[in-house]
Amino acid sequence: METNYDELKEKNDGLESELEDLKGHIIQEHINEFQKDLRQAAFFCKEVDVFDARFDVNKDVVDNRLVNELHSSPEEEADKVAATDDANPVDDGVVVVEVDANLVV
Repeated sequence: METNYDELKEKNDGLESELEDLKGHIIQEHINEFQKDLRQAAFFCKEVDVFDARFDVNKDVVDNRLVNELHSSPEEEADKVAATDDANPVDDGVVVVEVDANLVV
């Protein structure tokens, strides 16, 4: 009976330790996401209203460029932009954004 108790206590202590580690990882992930959001805000504040269709919470700013966060690197994004520019050589610089007239900012 004493052996069972010791085993269970040891297992419980290990689980508590693992739980604390996981809590720390969750907190760090929230901090990282918040820092990403701050970088996005600084990036968009100069150029784009957050209600703009180009605003995408699944992107991050890396090397002062907006990139897809999960599936690519800045180099891959640069290649995509270059390919798009080659396919569409004329750029009139016009961006159309629909705005809700009743929106209060």
